[in-house]
Order: sequence, then C-alpha cells, then structure tokens
Amino acid sequence: MQPVRRNILLTPGPATTTDSVKLAQVVPDICPREKEFGLLMESVCTDLTRMTADPDSYSTVLFGGSGTAAVESILSSVVHHGDVLLIVNNGAYGERFCEIAEAYGLNHLIFHSPPHAAIDLTALESLLNNSRRKITHLAVVHHETTTGLLNDIKAIGELCRSHRIHLIVDAISSFAAIPINMSEMNIHYLAASSNKNLQAMAGISFVIAETELLKRKQNKKSKNYYLNLYAQYRFFSETRQTRFTPPVQTLYALKQAIEELQEEGIEQRYERYQKCWETLIAGITRLGLKYIASDNLHSKLVTSIFEPNVEGYSFKEMHDYLHSRGYTIYPGKLDEYRTFRIANIGDITCRDIESFLNLLETYLNRKGFI
Repeated sequence: MQPVRRNILLTPGPATTTDSVKLAQVVPDICPREKEFGLLMESVCTDLTRMTADPDSYSTVLFGGSGTAAVESILSSVVHHGDVLLIVNNGAYGERFCEIAEAYGLNHLIFHSPPHAAIDLTALESLLNNSRRKITHLAVVHHETTTGLLNDIKAIGELCRSHRIHLIVDAISSFAAIPINMSEMNIHYLAASSNKNLQAMAGISFVIAETELLKRKQNKKSKNYYLNLYAQYRFFSETRQTRFTPPVQTLYALKQAIEELQEEGIEQRYERYQKCWETLIAGITRLGLKYIASDNLHSKLVTSIFEPNVEGYSFKEMHDYLHSRGYTIYPGKLDEYRTFRIANIGDITCRDIESFLNLLETYLNRKGFI
C-alpha cells in the first residue's frame, strides 16, 4: 500500500498521525460483541489507566465521541440534586464546563480567572471557605488551549483534598504529554480523548476515575442516557462491551497509537513537543510576532499568537496559503484580542516547525509585515 499523504496539522487536535496508526484501521470487519474485540478494548482501557493511575484503584470508561463527550458524561452523571459544582473558568474550555452545567440545570458557581495568568489560589480558597453552599465538586481544565495556559492542578487538588471536594479535570489537551498522577494530584474524574497527544484518530473519548466512585450504586434519577458514566462502567465490567456500538476501526488505531507512545515514553514525547515549541517561539520572535501566556505558565503545546497588524492581512488568506502547502493552522478563541493558534503536538519534528516558519515568513513578506 502506498504511503498516505502527510499533512502537518498545527492544530490543538486532531494531530498529525503516523502511517502505522492510519493503517491500523484496515482490519477485517468484526462485530464489536465478539470476545476478541472485548479483549482489545479491555487492553486499551488498562493501558490508558496506567498512564495516569494504578489500574487496581482506577478505571477507564470509553465512549464514542469527542473529548467534550467525556466532560459531559462526568458532569451529567456525577453532579446530582443537592450537589454544588464550582467551575474554574479561565478560557473557552472552562466556559464549556459552564455551558454543559447550564444545559443540565446543575447547581454551579463560577470562579473567573484571566486566560493568560495563573489562577489566584488564595482567592479560590477564600471562595471555598466562604461559600454559603457546601461545594461538592470542582471542575477545571488542565491545559487551557485558548492561550496555552497550564493550570496548577496539583495545588488545586490539595485545596479540594482539604475541603473534601471531588476534583474533575479536563485533561483532553494534556493527557499523554504532560505527566499526570491522579492520586498525587487528588483527581477523582479525568476526561481525555484519542486525537491529541495520544496521536490516534478522532472519535474516542474516555473518563478515568476512581473505581470505587464508579461502583457506587446510584439511586437518583439519571439526567442522561448515552453518556451515563455509571451505566457504561457497569456494562463494560460485566460484558467487556460498551452499551452501544463503539467506533471499531478507530479503536484499532488507538491500540497502535498506545503501543507507539509506550515505545517513545510520555516524558520523552513531551520533551520532543517542547523542543518543537522552542523552535516555534524562536521563529515567530524572529519574525516580529508576539504570543500570549508567559513561558513559566505555558504548556509548551499550543501557542496563541497575536495576528500581524498589516494592511490586507486576513486569517483566512493566511490559513489557505499554508493549507495549500500542507500545513493547517487554527483561529484564535479570544474575543478581546485578534489571535491565531499554533500547536506543536502530534507526529511532528523541529524540522516540520522550521518548514512552517519558512512558509510563514514568505507569506508575511508578501504582506509587507517583515
């Protein structure tokens, strides 16, 4: 089979994948109710759990869907009537927590924080201490791809531990790159997906949670159906099957991607990503562009860059110029600033970033920016 055309996705996800991951999807048709497919899913779940926690105490629950499906599954399953959810909102994905909470009518409070600055932990603790309602759950994004900001989950986890609060973490954009230890960080529920740092295909989301929490018998009326976290966990535990049809071929690709991650190592993958980020930052600085989020708070995975202030510039034109040459970039998500975003995740190297920078320089030269 001929190699697949290689496009460089400089986006927060999906990410560029290897040919071996793409081709892992070409398998004989199989009914997902067969034993051998159940064993494959069980293996995938154990491997995913092991990346952040002890499989003896934590479990992974798979869903077909984007990362948002995992986040929605957690919020709509674990936050019940009488509970109070505190949401840390410091970007577009913290805002998504709020939108999901609104959609399900969850009792929630919002702690607002700037998308380019560290969370004020003193102010957060003061809110926890002085809230008139007992806060039972706290939701926060680990890596906020609005700006590339990396939130201090360990410190937030300690606050939750001292206040007996269950911590919910959206780790969709950090999982499999930035090391996470759920027990040490006091994370009770973690959401992630297949198509970012795992370098697999889009279509699978998952929740990793303390097994004892998943086993608890829920007598309260369910607010969801397809995304019911407890029902999905119970059914898989009893049958090695998901309640509804999973994305079969995509799971073979995920299995291959996990094997490639195990060969590279999570810390080594993050080191590769950081080197790509350093190449990117040196390049855009040389070109006269500026970016958001200071280096000590930066994830080194996604960078929000101020658009060039030059007559005739448009993001769409720049996107199309780069896209036609095999590089895909992403628009910004900040209302108050004109930005675009560059991610340096996936199966890419510093050489790929350098080639992108050369194309960007040519484009900016044509616009008279340089």
